[in-house]
Amino acid sequence: MFRLQGSKVLAVDMTGDAVKAKNGSMVAYDGQMAFKKLSGGGEGFRGMVTRRITGEQMTVMEVRGQGTCWFADRASEINLVSLQGDKLYVESSNLLATDSGLRTGTSFTGVRGASQGNGLFTTTVEGHGQAAIMSDGPAVALRVSPQYPLSVDPGAYVAHQGNLRQSFQSGVTFRTFMGEGGGEAFQIRFEGDGLVYVQPSERNTVAGDV
Repeated sequence: MFRLQGSKVLAVDMTGDAVKAKNGSMVAYDGQMAFKKLSGGGEGFRGMVTRRITGEQMTVMEVRGQGTCWFADRASEINLVSLQGDKLYVESSNLLATDSGLRTGTSFTGVRGASQGNGLFTTTVEGHGQAAIMSDGPAVALRVSPQYPLSVDPGAYVAHQGNLRQSFQSGVTFRTFMGEGGGEAFQIRFEGDGLVYVQPSERNTVAGDV
């Protein structure tokens, strides 16, 4: 159902089913479509409450019908992720669309979220189906294994999936190694077995020059 046209446009072919997408991200459609704005970033009351508490804005629309819809957002690169009953953790600003076989919600991420200014909750996507995530520049999926843990700059982090544990390290980033850092600095360390998606451009954070 999900396919890319180029690297920055998502095409979704529908035959009566539905897709959830970031509000305002649809750029064209053909056929017969119905649109509905959904409240809150996650499903249910808890998702709505946690979004209000953390101040995150994730307005979602549901598109249902027969035909094809095309989605894009500020010329961001789009990456397709297939889920087979597992869970994807993704920053809300990086989630473009999910198909009807997936559920969205929220998950507590501790101080890592605070370091990015994205609140203490991140978006979860789980079930069987496809999700489209966005990145500033082409994202890469880096493998984490028990033998090879991974450290990531929080400004480059996009999403992760698999059986991974996160730890939060303060006092150092890759820039501070070269004497270019300023203010308080952070790193995210992933251990276990899974994938971490990183982008080649760092978003602004409130945790200093990270």
